Amino acid sequence: MVVVSSGFANSVILTNSHSKSMITGLLSSSSSSSSRSFLHCNPSSSSLAYVPSQLRIDFGVRKSISDRGSARVNPRCEVVSERTTDVESPSSVKSSSRSALEALKISAGDRYTKERSSVMVIGLTFHTAPVDIREKLSIPEAQLPQAISELCALNHIEEAAVLSTCNRMEIYVVALSQHRGVKEVTEWMSKVSGVSVSEISRHQFLLYNKDATKHLFEVSAGLDSLVLGEGQILSQVKHVVKVGQGVPGFDRKISGLFKHAIIVGKRVRTETKISSGSVSVSSAAVELAQMKIPESCYDSVKVLVVGAGKMGKLVIKHLVAKGCTKMVVVNRTEDKVSAIREECKNIDIIYRPFSELISSASESDVIFTCTASETPLFLKEQVKNLPLLSSQRMFIDISVPRNVESCVSDLETACVYNVDDLKEVVEANKEDRARKALEAQSIISQEVQEFESWKDSLETVPTLKKLRAYAERIRNSEFEKCMEKMGDLTKKQKGAVYGLSKGIVNKLLEGPMQHLRSDENEGRCLDEILENMHALNRIFGLETEISILEEKIRSKMEKAKN
Repeated sequence: MVVVSSGFANSVILTNSHSKSMITGLLSSSSSSSSRSFLHCNPSSSSLAYVPSQLRIDFGVRKSISDRGSARVNPRCEVVSERTTDVESPSSVKSSSRSALEALKISAGDRYTKERSSVMVIGLTFHTAPVDIREKLSIPEAQLPQAISELCALNHIEEAAVLSTCNRMEIYVVALSQHRGVKEVTEWMSKVSGVSVSEISRHQFLLYNKDATKHLFEVSAGLDSLVLGEGQILSQVKHVVKVGQGVPGFDRKISGLFKHAIIVGKRVRTETKISSGSVSVSSAAVELAQMKIPESCYDSVKVLVVGAGKMGKLVIKHLVAKGCTKMVVVNRTEDKVSAIREECKNIDIIYRPFSELISSASESDVIFTCTASETPLFLKEQVKNLPLLSSQRMFIDISVPRNVESCVSDLETACVYNVDDLKEVVEANKEDRARKALEAQSIISQEVQEFESWKDSLETVPTLKKLRAYAERIRNSEFEKCMEKMGDLTKKQKGAVYGLSKGIVNKLLEGPMQHLRSDENEGRCLDEILENMHALNRIFGLETEISILEEKIRSKMEKAKN
């Protein structure tokens, strides 16, 4: 007996001289091992039949965990060769060992190519990574097409899209191998950002197939946002589709996923109204101001934000989400304002120092105050002397202590709202949005199922192409033979025979092709279509998944060499 081991499997060579009891003993000892609970040759049977010839029992790497936690191994047994001698020479043993190792390599290749492509998301968000990591990984809009092209040039990445915002950096890919795909994308992220692979791995999250689909739908619906139900993220998902149009690599599955995510985001907001009602003091302040503005928009309103700390930054972001494209920000230093300006692209944010606070207020219709000052910044006398407006000047003070003197509200030219005016609204809205989020999850579950069914239906496309090509090869070969036997024919006669051969093939393929397509009128479900696909693969030996993956991987590796 010769035992051959590798990183993938163990092979046991049994010679002709071994008895049936020897094999039974082998099974018994193997089953007592913690790494193998049972061994068998035929996957449908739990027994190993004695065969009077040399056998190789190949313990494959595919394992599943049983209820008791032990690993089950499904070996493949095959007859290697017939031997007539009882004792093998050292050279023959060595040869057998080499053959077994070679077989293991082939087996590993089969397992690799049989792996189906997966939709994956590799990402870092405000939930998992600090801002100093996220900002290094951020990709500017102008570089997104290049990023898609670079990702799809990786050996195991077929399609790609990048969702890069201030709160998240998520890369969606169709990978020919999950493990290799994650490794390649993570290394690419490290290369373009300068952040080490270990640091990225520490903060990243990984989701596959249905989980990846569900995550993007939740993101688009605003359920994964810093502010539950916020609307800006839907615009950002739409922008991914806009940027990806026409870029090689933003193909059928990934573009279909993002387009469906836009539909889900719209449906959730329409049916649940989850975006209505503020859920933080800063968002409530912005929403309140919009309600009080006569035009109900920020297009023509002059806005001043005092303070660029955490609260001030949130106010600015909510203003941007509500359509404000220009504002003045007063802060002690400019660095924080510059950082916010970098995050909020295409927004005109004008910095002013505190020395220009009153003059800036004189030019503003709505003033948000959110500083840590322990003394009021706006006194009654100061506000009284500000130029008059056609309507009251609005102060929304969300600072504690207050930045606006309480008696400013006594002036007819000003109206003042403080944090207490907003808290009750915020709490009520939080509870309401939580209920709406549950409704949204129900919608998302339906949409995930619908998208996954569509994605699975794409599995039949390679089979359709393979079956058509298979039939065409036979038709063409038989047509050529026919032409040789029939001798000289006119062009019209040849055309008639050619048309006959094409017609026969098309008629014969009509039935199988129809049963591989989803047709509501026929009432075929997805399971039935996929069953038909596997049946045709077996009957005609198409081996679609294996060959297509092999071709894609080899093609990518060849391009990488060149």
